[in-house]
Amino acid sequence: MEKTDQRYEMYAAILKEEMLLAMGCTEPIAVAYAAAAARSVLQTPSAIERCEMHISGNIIKNAKSVVVPNTSGMKGLETAAAAGIAAGNERAGLQVLFCVGEAGKQATSSLLHDCHFQVFPAKSPKIFYIEICLYTPDETARAVIEDFHTNLTILEHNGQLEKWMASGCSAQCEQPQTDRSRMNVEDILDFASTVDLEDVRDLIERQIRCNTAISEEGLHHPWGAQVGRTMLKADAVDVYTRAAAAAAAGSDARMSGCELPVAIVSGSGNQGLTASMPVIVYAKETGASEEKLFRALLISNLITIHQKTSIGRLSAFCGATSAGVGAACGIAYLDGGGYEEISHTIVNALAVLSGMVCDGAKPSCAAKIATAVNNGIFGYRLFRQGLQFYAGEGIVTKGVENTIANVGRLANQGMRNTDCEILGIMVGE
Repeated sequence: MEKTDQRYEMYAAILKEEMLLAMGCTEPIAVAYAAAAARSVLQTPSAIERCEMHISGNIIKNAKSVVVPNTSGMKGLETAAAAGIAAGNERAGLQVLFCVGEAGKQATSSLLHDCHFQVFPAKSPKIFYIEICLYTPDETARAVIEDFHTNLTILEHNGQLEKWMASGCSAQCEQPQTDRSRMNVEDILDFASTVDLEDVRDLIERQIRCNTAISEEGLHHPWGAQVGRTMLKADAVDVYTRAAAAAAAGSDARMSGCELPVAIVSGSGNQGLTASMPVIVYAKETGASEEKLFRALLISNLITIHQKTSIGRLSAFCGATSAGVGAACGIAYLDGGGYEEISHTIVNALAVLSGMVCDGAKPSCAAKIATAVNNGIFGYRLFRQGLQFYAGEGIVTKGVENTIANVGRLANQGMRNTDCEILGIMVGE
């Protein structure tokens, strides 16, 4: 694929828009970001008495049970908002809580005690909606994020719109301006195999560095349910188990409040870990060159993004499923596989695990990641034995793109009521 090709520009732009750094689960962090933005327009932020949050169901689901970084182990929407107000850097996007020190932690705890926090289900029909309203005796502030994690669409002070300098957080904010509907597996492989690696080196090196660091943290310390560490205690541990364990360990740490950043994919740190760590481990153990690893990661990341395009940022469909398939495709490429091997890996894996539900961010996400990676690899290994699933068997249909589209339809449309039921179960309705 030539650099002058519009598809080259498209895929390069998508990678830049997607592969951002985030510290902490991205949904509560988006709440903290909105809260910090709202606080930033107040002249007397120390006088905040009340914080109202109008939050869509999927955000509530993903913020309920995960530890918010730099809060001494606290969880929940109120904690996320309080941390953003007390110590968040509104210009840092998804790293809004990165520089919170001990004073910031104490300020967060004091604010939770002194300020009245209220959470309401959003009236907006949007799946992704966060509205933060702050009140002092003399001022009000309102911030709204819609559709994706850093898309700040409204910032008001005393009912008047504020001019938001988007360039101030451009390095850390999602900017999904590129049309993803033209993505397809064949073009992804063409781009990944021919791209000038200097055009993507910074993104890939950062993903390898950051995600490996938090994975090692999870493997060497008892975070969460210790899924990754437990996998490595099995009697027979092969390269595939180590690959899955590395991804799970990163989630073990991340879901339990580890303060290391993650290179995200499709708005999710767990998906970023799932798409990258199995490929990184497999490349290391098989002696792959740096170039081969980089190109394999491009395939994994882009195939993950391609699947998620029709599913949406948030749904009842666990995004690790898509990323596990992406990782298996990266591994297939490391083994010398091309379009045929990768297409059949995708179809086989989606035929087996086409709908693991998302019941919010929490420690058990690490186990779902392990399941997703193992499923993707199983789909690949199945095809290596000359076996496959065929069109007409369940949601599988002729052509990899059509099967991906079927899963997108299932997740985006078919599982909407499932999402509502999951949320109702989680909040006790």
